[in-house]
Amino acid sequence: MNHPAPYRRAKGFTMLEMVLALMLMAMVIGMVFRASQASLMLANTVTESQNEEMLHQAFFDLLGRRFSALPGNTRFDLKYEEGSQILSDLTLQNVPLGFTWGGQERIAKAVQLSTVRRRDGYLNIVLRYYENEILEGSTQEVNASTSSNIDNKPFAEIVLLEDVNYFEWQVMDGRTMEWQYDWDIQGRMPLLLELKVAFGANGQEIRHVFWLTPKQNPETLMRQLGQTPRPTPPQ
Repeated sequence: MNHPAPYRRAKGFTMLEMVLALMLMAMVIGMVFRASQASLMLANTVTESQNEEMLHQAFFDLLGRRFSALPGNTRFDLKYEEGSQILSDLTLQNVPLGFTWGGQERIAKAVQLSTVRRRDGYLNIVLRYYENEILEGSTQEVNASTSSNIDNKPFAEIVLLEDVNYFEWQVMDGRTMEWQYDWDIQGRMPLLLELKVAFGANGQEIRHVFWLTPKQNPETLMRQLGQTPRPTPPQ
């Protein structure tokens, strides 16, 4: 008696199996791609955060070095304007700085750190360089009436910080030991400066305190040396 030959499956894959395999492969590739994309975004966010922190720390280091190197005859002036955000101008005069700007050698007799409000509500911190003395009562201003070539506009501006939420100074008077928002006392500088700053919409507040080391005015020292009688040489 003849029996029918047993059914043997043809070699290879059916169309359904191929479709299922392709769908599974696409799902795996999609999961891997999304995971790698998330990792890349996280790495970029961490890198940007680190770069911003380095930029902010470099800014504080710059201020610290500048304040510690101020000569004893520095004119220090701080003005502020109240509002939804405090705007301020911190001016340092009698601190000559020589550098190259636009291919030319320039000397700045005054520098000013200013807060500038933008249209989007954030602040830019701008460093301005002045070729002449700009504070009230300075020699340059007294002689302004005899010269028509005096220009009190900055010849250079550099944006140091952007996207600042608020930027507020306080200074401590070394004689009264009280904090205040402005300073216009000629002949001496504050003892301490405190800076409160926040970056972006959700940035945490950063506080930094700078110590202004008391230094003798070199002009006063020279006058004292000129008034000191010279010893009489022995006969």
